[in-house]
Amino acid sequence: MATINLNKHIWEGWTVGCFINELEPTFNQIMNGNSWQKPFKNKDELKKWCMENQPFYKKHIPDVVNYFNNKI
Repeated sequence: MATINLNKHIWEGWTVGCFINELEPTFNQIMNGNSWQKPFKNKDELKKWCMENQPFYKKHIPDVVNYFNNKI
């Protein structure tokens, strides 16, 4: 497992850690079965969800996807 740099700057003051903090509550709801969305089955589903739900920045951030993929 590669180390994830939570302080890596991504966009206009937003770091990897900022994006993770924004997505984590919803990710936890989904994975715990407390959402209309079904839990993620693979990394591709997770990647798409991350890009669609990240605030402001809708591009793939590998460290964010890898962080959540490690939790699956």
